[in-house]
Amino acid sequence: MAKNLLSVVVLISGSGTNLQALIDACPASNYQITAVISNDPKALGLERAKKSGIETLTIEQESFSSRAGFDSFLASTISRFNPSLIVLAGFMRVLGHTFVKQFHGRIINIHPSLLPTYPGLNTHQRVIKDKQKVHGVTVHYVTEALDGGPIIAQEEVPILSDDTAEALAARVLKKEHVIYPKVVNLIALGKIQMKNGEVIFDKSIL
Repeated sequence: MAKNLLSVVVLISGSGTNLQALIDACPASNYQITAVISNDPKALGLERAKKSGIETLTIEQESFSSRAGFDSFLASTISRFNPSLIVLAGFMRVLGHTFVKQFHGRIINIHPSLLPTYPGLNTHQRVIKDKQKVHGVTVHYVTEALDGGPIIAQEEVPILSDDTAEALAARVLKKEHVIYPKVVNLIALGKIQMKNGEVIFDKSIL
């Protein structure tokens, strides 16, 4: 009997290593990636998707006179695929409130820090500068608050005494490649969802 697969649209801006991890995990998972959309036509992730036979689209924000116009066109494009989940995988653009409300409870993001600490950019440099002992990665639902949505899962990465931002980033990325497909699959299986602003976990995974 064929599996009833969760339809996923992935948004990217760059190399797409998390996208590749999601693609690689597809055969053993309960989701399918129906489209990959980038705001950068040169994003390497688009080639990764094409090699896997996934439809790709590019929507350049420079083509629109306003942020709202870009968000509106992106939303209408995504709606053509009617996804159950939108996965941000290195999508380097803040989505507007109207967009987020339209897809409420159906957008997740991965962030390279242990939120709520170190939201925003340059997290690896910042934790080293602050002489922190532990860094990590967070998967969360996207809400109107920047990097402030309900947390789904986290993984810690120790910070070594001689760490550079590049070395630390590489170790964090390895964790991202494991945790993101796992979370997407658990959502596809109905084990994780967001209700009333909170993450609800099936007892079987606790």
